[in-house]
Amino acid sequence: MKARLSIGTWAYLFNQEVPTTDFHQILHKLQELGYEGVELGSFGPHPSPATHPTKASRQKLKKEIADHGMSLSAVAIDLWAFKTPGVSIIDEIPSAYTTAFLGWCAFAADLDIKTIRVDTVLAPDFFSTEEGKKIGYETGRDRIVSVWDKCSKIAADYGMNICWEFEPGFVFNKPSEIFYIVDQVRSKGNQNFGVLFDTCHAHMCAAIGANHQGEKELLAGGAYELLEKLKGKITHVHLIDSDGSLNEHNTSTHNPFGTGHLDFDKLAPALLNAGVPNDWWCVDLCFWPHAWEVTAQSKKFLDGLRAKYAA
Repeated sequence: MKARLSIGTWAYLFNQEVPTTDFHQILHKLQELGYEGVELGSFGPHPSPATHPTKASRQKLKKEIADHGMSLSAVAIDLWAFKTPGVSIIDEIPSAYTTAFLGWCAFAADLDIKTIRVDTVLAPDFFSTEEGKKIGYETGRDRIVSVWDKCSKIAADYGMNICWEFEPGFVFNKPSEIFYIVDQVRSKGNQNFGVLFDTCHAHMCAAIGANHQGEKELLAGGAYELLEKLKGKITHVHLIDSDGSLNEHNTSTHNPFGTGHLDFDKLAPALLNAGVPNDWWCVDLCFWPHAWEVTAQSKKFLDGLRAKYAA
């Protein structure tokens, strides 16, 4: 199985001295560096249903991407407003969330995107807050299962997979919680639902126990053991290193390759044999300052892995 390389556009927005707001500039630079694709952060100034509301505008965007010899590996959508009373992901009837999700599926389908990213939105300590206590841990967890069941069926209508990016910065980041949620959603007939296996988040959730509520829940084999236990349930992959720390946003530090603790010679072949339904390896430099300075280095590192394991 080969591996195509993409990189998330959010890297060039967050924590940058001068954010790259021009999507065309990102395409041009990544083309020069030899990336095969780009992963769309569909928020802020980058393309979204707000900036490209019509089929004609989306067809023009699709052509622009293709003209740069690139494809879209996935889309990360802006559902972060759904964490307040009345519009929450865990409302008893989360109609606003599912309606917004439907709109992004239509947008993504017009761009031939096959994978759409979600997260749990809420802070890791949500169920310790007054609002969280009123809802209750099990009720909140099962409501997320319910809404993602509906979203999975919406995505299936568009021929799309959903990837849930678990991470220390959001609630439900223990291995057992990850297994429970993905298994419950898939058990409702949603084989298009799975996890986004981000290597740094996997390390922080499985080996470090960052932001685990209550007693830490660690796996002896860390990210690799978590990967093995999620085989067949991974719908997308993000690659980046980890030094075991959280950043100022209370989530995993996305260290450039070679500056952290992860063994990619062990992880890469395992990922290639994990049953992921696409061949994308997406670099995630989220919140790393001066992201452009390490974009070329990231490709060079992954080119080496591809030559060894995905030739």
